[in-house]
Amino acid sequence: MRITLVTVGKTDIPWVREGLEMYVSRLEHYVPFALKEIPELKGVSSLSREQIKQREGDLILRQLTPSDEVVLLDERGREYRSVEFADWLGGRMARSGRDLVFVIGGAYGFSEAVYARADGKLSLSKMTCSHQLVRTIFAEQLYRAFTILRGEPYHHE
Repeated sequence: MRITLVTVGKTDIPWVREGLEMYVSRLEHYVPFALKEIPELKGVSSLSREQIKQREGDLILRQLTPSDEVVLLDERGREYRSVEFADWLGGRMARSGRDLVFVIGGAYGFSEAVYARADGKLSLSKMTCSHQLVRTIFAEQLYRAFTILRGEPYHHE
């Protein structure tokens, strides 16, 4: 099983990028992990929000294979405590040979085609966060989940 995090746009805030890189390197000790950053669209000032979502959606869908289990990070997704998320992740790893792909969309969210392709939705918070910051927060939560699953002393509860 491989885990991939697909994001729309580059992580260009230096301290956010450093944090993301740190957790990506830690995750690689637990699972084959990849970060795929889709470049932001150029020349979108004349496009509507729906057109932007559609074009970003096409780029997201190109990153997926038919066998991937796709989970969108979406404000309307299910919220978990860290231990619950670790249990969910452990269950997916035990039951499925499918690669797991988490997707963080652009500023306007996902197209209907991406929602239709998704196998699930996950929310980190009901609050709105910067799409760049969410990458680092989510990578940390993935790392935390693996330390919980292995009984390592990172998570305190």
